[in-house]
Amino acid sequence: MRLTALLAFALLLSACSTGYAPVSDQSLGLQRPTIGAGEYRVRSGDTLIGIAFKLGIDHRRLAAINGIKDKDLIYAGQVLKTQGSPVATPSKPPSRAVAKQSVNKTPSPKKRVAPVVTNFSWGWPHSGKILARYSAKEGGNKGLDISGKLGDAVKAAAPGQVVYAGSGLLGYGNLVIISHSQEFLSAYAHNSKILVKENQQVKAGQVIAELGSSGATVPMLHFEIRKDGKPVDPLRYLPKR
Repeated sequence: MRLTALLAFALLLSACSTGYAPVSDQSLGLQRPTIGAGEYRVRSGDTLIGIAFKLGIDHRRLAAINGIKDKDLIYAGQVLKTQGSPVATPSKPPSRAVAKQSVNKTPSPKKRVAPVVTNFSWGWPHSGKILARYSAKEGGNKGLDISGKLGDAVKAAAPGQVVYAGSGLLGYGNLVIISHSQEFLSAYAHNSKILVKENQQVKAGQVIAELGSSGATVPMLHFEIRKDGKPVDPLRYLPKR
């Protein structure tokens, strides 16, 4: 019996001398799960509005998909669903007469896009020359690139509330996002200096930043208007000049 105990103790010492690694997160089942299509992992410094802006979806929809009632209740490492909605009611198929008519109908020529009327007025955020216009193509320009000099005043295009002011969105540099209604946001990127804070109310024409080149190769203002989270052509909303 005593010999058996000594042998067991010797085996224990031998195991300890093999240099076992300490317990890892993986061995504890704490490894970070991989994310799939339609998901986004929250990083340090992210905000719900910033994530929605980056993904081109409405922040209220993103919150609803994930059951988030307070836009501030997200944390680094959290995996958010970016897709998902109530099942849409299937539309009725067209009647035979309508289907036949649509097949034989000659396509009408494209009409000039008319300006969009909203319940508030839009103004130009800067008076510089347009360097690049909006493009609806995949990978195209999501707004207007407007030339200017370092330090030029960047103005709010409409009254609203600042919902983002920072530099956490790659490619936008120092960015300001203003919410104008349940539908519309406007964004002002590449600023050299931000002059407003999140949750601050601003008036139309109020100076909110100084033009710069943060996140850009030359001084410019990148300006976007988004409706329900999706980029739209700002020239359809801004007054002619």
